[in-house]
Amino acid sequence: MNRDDRTQKEFGRNKRQVLAAYDLTQEEYTAIESGDIGLLYVLGVNGQILMHYAAYLKIEWFDYLQAMRDGVSKYGPVRHGIYAMKEQNRKYARVNQLRGGGGA
Repeated sequence: MNRDDRTQKEFGRNKRQVLAAYDLTQEEYTAIESGDIGLLYVLGVNGQILMHYAAYLKIEWFDYLQAMRDGVSKYGPVRHGIYAMKEQNRKYARVNQLRGGGGA
């Protein structure tokens, strides 16, 4: 959707039909269909990709950032991907996914 105007237009007309073409879990389907940025973030959608979807939904930048924070509060730590988190004393820390340690 970020790169194909035709897909964006079709998604705007018929979300269900567009989403049916993809192998999505019910949770993924619901998050995309409803525009739940927080849940998509927690499911592991990369923020660089997710920000384009938020823009498509006409979500302002600071609201987008807050939606991601709200997602972690509501659904728990980010489960997968580069932003994956682990819980430590009710505070979340990024999981270092680089072999051998290293920076963020």
